[in-house]
Amino acid sequence: MSIEAKLKELGVTLPDAPAPAANYVPYVVAGDMVYISGQIPSDENGLITGTLGKDMDVEAGQAAAKRCAIALLAQLKAACGGDLDRLVRVVKLGAFVSSTAEFTQQPQVVNGASDFLVEALGEIGRHARSAVSSPSLPLGVAVEIDGVFQIK
Repeated sequence: MSIEAKLKELGVTLPDAPAPAANYVPYVVAGDMVYISGQIPSDENGLITGTLGKDMDVEAGQAAAKRCAIALLAQLKAACGGDLDRLVRVVKLGAFVSSTAEFTQQPQVVNGASDFLVEALGEIGRHARSAVSSPSLPLGVAVEIDGVFQIK
């Protein structure tokens, strides 16, 4: 089954790849590697903002992280000329979670992205990652995730 067909089966429609918000490019292709800039979460209501441990719970953070993963796949699709089936594997995610100093469940929040990628991509979706706390993120978003992908 193609990646696009699996996403459709999961009820996920990739948005257009978001434009960068400052002076950087959304992705860089170097050989068979794609480095995607940090993606922030949004849905039909706009940006998903908040601080874990203050005004957002783990479940809401996971939903935000999943939206970041969807944006990463949208950027990857653009980097692959529209053909997601060029993906060989997800290599690494770097995740930042806006959270209070006392909040320690950043890995559980980022599971929202990791679980989605494995569900959508199977074994090629398994990846290395980091999940760190940040006192604030751009535009007040709850999560920001960047990624490294191998393509053919």
